Amino acid sequence: MIVAMEATTRAEKETRRRLAVQRVYEGWSQQDVADFLGVHPVTVNKWVRAYRAAGDDGLASTPHPGRTPFLTPAQETQVIGWLTHKPTDFGFATDLWTARRVAELIRKKFGIEFHPNYLREWLTKRGYSPQKPTKPAKERKPQAIEQWVSKDWPRIQKKRRTSVPTSS
Repeated sequence: MIVAMEATTRAEKETRRRLAVQRVYEGWSQQDVADFLGVHPVTVNKWVRAYRAAGDDGLASTPHPGRTPFLTPAQETQVIGWLTHKPTDFGFATDLWTARRVAELIRKKFGIEFHPNYLREWLTKRGYSPQKPTKPAKERKPQAIEQWVSKDWPRIQKKRRTSVPTSS
């Protein structure tokens, strides 16, 4: 019987490892335990060896090492809060938030350097997308546009057929 258990949290993964070892000690074969949990038999073997070597501590979850975030959660919240205000409130010339401006503000307020490309990705993960206001073309002539819309567009627009359909 194959029951694929999708473990997502560290606690769930630890529970799965403990269950595997328990089943092996109850007399299940490592292959049967592996099939039951949806893992490779070599994985079950590693778990059993870790349990034999260190007991319950051998199956305990350990946090994965990694770089600590540069911004604290409070600072992240503050940065996101800045985006609810206009950039001109922070001394920028226009009302356009850019990753470069956010990076500059973080550097000024917290003394932390970020590359704008990283911040672009960071903001996207938090639901913010880069946006630019559209600028009207310098060559734009409103009178010519209105004349085209009122005279030329109706002339070239596809007309609806007025004939009777051929099928009955």
